[in-house]
Amino acid sequence: RPDTLWGATFMVLAPEHDLVGSVTTAAHADEVEAYIEATKGRSELERMENEEKTGVFTGGFAINPVNGAKVPIWIADYVLVGYGTGAIMAVPAHDGRDFEFARAFGLDVVPVIQPLEGLVAGDEMEDAYVGPGVMVNSGPLDGTPVTDDKGRKNPSVAAAIDFVEAAGTGTEAINFRLRDWVISRQRYWGGPVPMLYKQDGTADLVPAEALPVLLPEDVEFLPSGRSPLTYNEEFLATIDIEGEPARSETDTLDTFMCSSWYQYRYLSPDFEGGPFDAEEAAYWLPVDDYTGGAEHGTMHLLYTRFFTKAMRDLGMFDDTKAIMEAHGRDTEGLFDEPMLRLKNQGQILGAERRGETLSIKGALEGSVFKARSVRVVQASDGDDDDIRGELLRRTENVLRVAHDGGIVTVEVPEDAAVDIPAIPGTNDVSQLKQHLEVERMSKSRGNVVNPDELVEAYGADVVRTHLMFAFDWTKGGPWDPSSINGSQRFIDDIWKLGGTEYVSSSDTADRGLLREVHQTIAKVEHDMDEFSFNTAVAALMSLRNAMTTILRERSVSSSVWGMAMETMLLLLAPMAPHVTEELWSMAGHQESIHLAAYPVSDPELAVDDEISLIVQVNGKVRDKITVPASISTDEAEAVALSSEKVQDWVGEKTVRKVIVVPGRLVNIVVG
Repeated sequence: RPDTLWGATFMVLAPEHDLVGSVTTAAHADEVEAYIEATKGRSELERMENEEKTGVFTGGFAINPVNGAKVPIWIADYVLVGYGTGAIMAVPAHDGRDFEFARAFGLDVVPVIQPLEGLVAGDEMEDAYVGPGVMVNSGPLDGTPVTDDKGRKNPSVAAAIDFVEAAGTGTEAINFRLRDWVISRQRYWGGPVPMLYKQDGTADLVPAEALPVLLPEDVEFLPSGRSPLTYNEEFLATIDIEGEPARSETDTLDTFMCSSWYQYRYLSPDFEGGPFDAEEAAYWLPVDDYTGGAEHGTMHLLYTRFFTKAMRDLGMFDDTKAIMEAHGRDTEGLFDEPMLRLKNQGQILGAERRGETLSIKGALEGSVFKARSVRVVQASDGDDDDIRGELLRRTENVLRVAHDGGIVTVEVPEDAAVDIPAIPGTNDVSQLKQHLEVERMSKSRGNVVNPDELVEAYGADVVRTHLMFAFDWTKGGPWDPSSINGSQRFIDDIWKLGGTEYVSSSDTADRGLLREVHQTIAKVEHDMDEFSFNTAVAALMSLRNAMTTILRERSVSSSVWGMAMETMLLLLAPMAPHVTEELWSMAGHQESIHLAAYPVSDPELAVDDEISLIVQVNGKVRDKITVPASISTDEAEAVALSSEKVQDWVGEKTVRKVIVVPGRLVNIVVG
């Protein structure tokens, strides 16, 4: 960053940099060459992770453009030739890696940003300072504010850029942290690369009339370490544009190359006139919602954004935009991004589980307790043992067991007896269940929940509904094995409600059920749009409760009951598609419930007849009064002031002000 130029006290080149040879003096050539050779044996990842700073002085110097100081040039492996220019100006006072390097080799540290709490001399600094303050030791820019903003939004950066441009020693530029993306893969699966190799070895495009290139379906997978395409002669043999024999490219594309634009091809997978049908694209695009894990921010989401912007710049959306505009849609910026909204889902974590209680017999050998036998017992069992307690952790045959207020390490030899009564047959130490914390599910931790087993035990609809109900979709949370029973009861209740022949005794509750049904429609529709599936299911459970009461009392007309039941099934169908489909068919419908029109809430039917009016005195709740939902502001004020509970708090005090929030509360200010 240009505002730290005055603090640049040395430069560092990557060992592979082209300038190394020209800046290295004869006196330092041997040392530089030896360092370069040593660096060749290390990967970029190893160089980035290395905590020990190494490097050598080239003997050369550069001139700092803002103050004319001679700056020594070093080479060091923490600078990578493939990142940026492979050369850095080192500002040790304000960069952690530069600071460590300067301290390792006794180089100057000159602070040029003074923290708000005061300046620390360079030789007294314990670490680099990165943060806001004011510029110091920076000549004409001393006193310029430094903020955490990026680019010209930071006053110090803007001032430094203007200074070097006015002096003619530099120009403004923006660096992007991008690297090349290797998209070829030496494997069978993946999009074929439409390239071929002529007889003279030169590469060329596959002729247009030979597209698309299709992968053979009769490849033979052999333990050769090679892609089966490399020895599939039928695929290898092809013809170039001049009709001469050629060889097909056997590399395939990284699968991200396909998934980065599949939302466009999915619109019209059989369309042969281009990547997608503009008419379909004009109707469907852009994508409304994109869901995935947070890690997609630097993976699929990043790639599909690249593709969309490139396709936009190539004019591939021009026909689509023209059709949209002909139908009155505003296309400004519509293809700058592939999706309108990003939603990252949470993660279901493994449940906390107590480790098994072990009864261990054995003896201490040196500093290690070696077991002769290990038995899983109940905590209350009275075995005569040497160690008894919860298994906290197992690493292969080494156990960590809670015992007498401490933790004991136990080694279980191969010949030790292991007895787990709950598991028939011969047991071994790998079958012992250790304590599990709430953490990410992993096979190695033994806390994975197999959904197939849940479906077998409860049915797919119960599992689906529970996954929607038990967690906030964007947050996730720990799995609770017992909580699925509530979702099971809910689905059982729906089956009973839908399978019971309803006979009406009266219609006194018609209005109330109609109101609750239409309120539920509005609630579920809103929550589904917001991915708040848990609260949508909760609303359906509330409607279930109301309908269960009504079924018992038979207090609504048959027509209203039928409407309510059908609405319940339609709203629940996305979560429990099988049960709702069956009940829908049992109700006499010929067409699938998943093809039926979705319910629409009627605001007039959804409105409450009565509301609970909160009454406050000086901001504190003193009463709650049931009033008509249509109550006016004046009526609400009069009802609140006439409340006996409110009068007890007002007493002889003067009412200075009455604030009415329609439909919610009345606040009486007294003094």
